[in-house]
Amino acid sequence: MSQNIPLRNLDTNSGSSRFMDKIHTRSFKGYFRRLRVLGGVFLFTLYFGTVWLQWGDRQAVFWDLSGKQFHVFGSTFWPQDLVLLSAILIICAFGLFFLTVLAGRVWCGYTCPQSVWMWIFMWAEKITEGDRNQRIKLDRAPFGLTKFFKRAQKHTLWFFISLATAVTFVGYFTPIRELVSGLATLEIGGQALFWVFFFTAATYLNAGWLREKVCLHMCPYGRFQSSMLDKDSLVITYDAARGETRGPRKKGADYKSEELGDCIDCQMCVQVCPTGIDIRDGLQMECIGCAACIDACDSVMDKMGYDLGLIRYTSERELEGGRLRILRPKLLGYAALLLAMVATFSWAVVSRPMLTLDVEKDRSLFRYNSEGHIENSYVLKILNKSQQSQYYEIDVTGLDGLQLKTTDTVMVGAGERVERAVAVAVSPESLSNEASTINFHLRPMDGSASALVESSQFTGVVR
Repeated sequence: MSQNIPLRNLDTNSGSSRFMDKIHTRSFKGYFRRLRVLGGVFLFTLYFGTVWLQWGDRQAVFWDLSGKQFHVFGSTFWPQDLVLLSAILIICAFGLFFLTVLAGRVWCGYTCPQSVWMWIFMWAEKITEGDRNQRIKLDRAPFGLTKFFKRAQKHTLWFFISLATAVTFVGYFTPIRELVSGLATLEIGGQALFWVFFFTAATYLNAGWLREKVCLHMCPYGRFQSSMLDKDSLVITYDAARGETRGPRKKGADYKSEELGDCIDCQMCVQVCPTGIDIRDGLQMECIGCAACIDACDSVMDKMGYDLGLIRYTSERELEGGRLRILRPKLLGYAALLLAMVATFSWAVVSRPMLTLDVEKDRSLFRYNSEGHIENSYVLKILNKSQQSQYYEIDVTGLDGLQLKTTDTVMVGAGERVERAVAVAVSPESLSNEASTINFHLRPMDGSASALVESSQFTGVVR
């Protein structure tokens, strides 16, 4: 047997009505639905709430693209720190690999933004148009006032959910309070208005109209998940040995005598699936691991008085009668790499320098000042990444008699970048080479940190 669980690709040609018809999901209750709702409440609170938090006189989480500053609570990140963003993306990728090896597409079913907003939009559809049978009936009904009114309610609710999503997202890049007040007074800037409109339309289209088509046809994750799954991965599986042969029966009937399995062929697992698949056909690329079919099947099994778990999270090895193995070399390897990367990232964030100094030499080679000394000009670019204003002392070394002809102190505000022009002079007799290395020292005057040293070249005529 293959080491990977095979994925059955269903026919998606135009002849398959399953991919052409609109999917109407049925309402259901169960453990995994409660888990998903609680997770959704947490994620929505995090998304919609964080943008309104204040940290001192600024927004706690704010990506200031114009100022090239990225504020995350008490930390400010600059373009020089963008390597940390790459590290975050790598950590997220390995986290996804780890979760896939462990439990298949749980990311898709519980935390993927497309899935989370899709469930929200389906909820809006339910409260405005009714449950599954009512929506199917409404779709088939001729256009009239009742149909228009219900559809108008649904699309209005979809629009406001999309607008709230877009405003919040843009609010991480534009001060949220200014953005909301600008929208309320119609005094919003053109650029902000464009992005609010863009993300409103994107949310409305993806979660409202495309829905499962994003998962089925646009998302690449389902296409390569099979290479990460193995026989010990926990995936949503129908227990065919227990369920077959499927068939209807009355509660309490002796179905064993009729050589029937536990599956009563009620189609509940199909009706609740947001992608419209039949999990009884085996693990499929289109399955997003939301466990809706587990909740639906368990509710039917409970009503029939049968054991739960006809559809459940299990591994291929356990389904074949083997022992479930959670801890295994492949999973432990991913876990070790993930922990190592998180630890390295944390160290990099904590140890990153809070002060940077760049020295840019003036294009002119040199000049003689009124004292007959050779003078070079430089521009010092000082970046204070800390959250407190600091006074810094500037010093220069490298040649005998080297003098700083301009101010030797500078004040840099919290999270600010200051450019300071300085002139350095030396007696011609002190030069032994036409180009010499000198060192600029930038030292906090409060003694909170050691001096920062940056080298440059001093040019002149050797006598």
